[in-house]
Amino acid sequence: MAIKKLLIANRGEIAVRIIRAARDLGIATVQVYSKADQDSLAVRLADEAVDIGPPQASKSYLNQAAILAAARSAGADAIHPGYGFLAENAEFAAAVEAAGLIFVGPTAQSIRLMGDKVAAREAAAAAGVPTVPGSQGRLESADAAFALVEKTGFPVMIKAAAGGGGRGIRIARSPEEFQHLMPQAQAEALAAFGDGGLYVEKLIEGARHIEVQVLGDGHAVIHCFERECSLQRRRQKVWEEAPSPSLTQAVRERLCTSAVALARAVNYRGAGTLEYLYDDATGEFYFLEMNTRIQVEHPVTEMITGIDLVREMIQIAGGERLRISQNEMRVSGHSIEVRINAEDPARNFLPNPGTVSALSLPVGDGVRFDSMLYQGYTVPPFYDSLLGKLIVHDQDRPSAMKKLERALAELTVDGIFTTKPLHQALARDADVQAGRFHTAWLEPWLESHAATLATAQPPSAAKVAS
Repeated sequence: MAIKKLLIANRGEIAVRIIRAARDLGIATVQVYSKADQDSLAVRLADEAVDIGPPQASKSYLNQAAILAAARSAGADAIHPGYGFLAENAEFAAAVEAAGLIFVGPTAQSIRLMGDKVAAREAAAAAGVPTVPGSQGRLESADAAFALVEKTGFPVMIKAAAGGGGRGIRIARSPEEFQHLMPQAQAEALAAFGDGGLYVEKLIEGARHIEVQVLGDGHAVIHCFERECSLQRRRQKVWEEAPSPSLTQAVRERLCTSAVALARAVNYRGAGTLEYLYDDATGEFYFLEMNTRIQVEHPVTEMITGIDLVREMIQIAGGERLRISQNEMRVSGHSIEVRINAEDPARNFLPNPGTVSALSLPVGDGVRFDSMLYQGYTVPPFYDSLLGKLIVHDQDRPSAMKKLERALAELTVDGIFTTKPLHQALARDADVQAGRFHTAWLEPWLESHAATLATAQPPSAAKVAS
């Protein structure tokens, strides 16, 4: 193992998760932090901590020079970027290696190739992986784009080539909408990613969002089966589970095999996720994109396979080859994860940072809570509202659903509003229990259940800001 001291270039629950995995491997940890995070759980748990700047992410967690300086001053061997921030920044990965450090993740070349959505589609097609019908490359002009959609037909999705997180996306259902929305998508993509490049895909309505977890060491690649991530609000996942309740075994095998083929084609190293749309009506699936990092929802895969994905990432980065072969991979039971955010579902998911006045966590076999919380912690207002993830595992999906309801009932986070009532209502819903949902299912459900969510939060949950 070439890594003796690991710097975590992230914050929140994923930083805590990485610190614990490194500690299990006997690796010392260095946590960077902004001034807003000086009292965070990650800072408390790490062996060392380094202040890298003010609360604004652009001046701290996105400040490459400050992070590299922190690594040098602490004598770190490697940097783990977590997810978000610089995790999929090819220039940062290259800068880490140029500084003589190990980047815990794929090569800069892989990040660059798969991070560009158009290049990723082209790589998928070359590897024989089906893609959603649409443009073969970037759309260089409005005229070229319009000529294409006249052939594919409507509705279509206009998407940012360098996009992520649901930004830079518009849905056009007519030629008039397309001409109106394309400049908006281009402007948003340029502002969010510094790249106004666009491409167009046929919109597959009522599709599911399925993703395949892969692990590679730059030579061999295996898959760790799939996750279902169809319950989404504004294209942000709120509930994930593994395995998918919608796939037949034949489809599962074809899907996972295609993911391995694409990851192998780019000599992938580390943990990565290939995202697909799945059409229930036809049984067809289409490659969407690859996330060249650890995912928020990785715990459900860990629960059904028994593999510590973060630990595997660190070991691979440290020079070890894959220790698991594909024929050793097995699925055991079913796992569900729900994201607990500091948001008020009754007020259009308004962010609700504040101080956690009381905290009580569920316990028991097959129950896990990955979080950054402790009693008395003040959630800062500067970052993503994710507080933690409640994960359950049981012998089958109905048993996991029951365990989730019990665990949610036992979870108490007082002092701030959270999305716990949303997940309690979803767990009781007949369609969710039956697995009858798709990527456009949740938002209409939220509109029809607004009154229920408005009365679900107990009075002690938070002090409403005046």
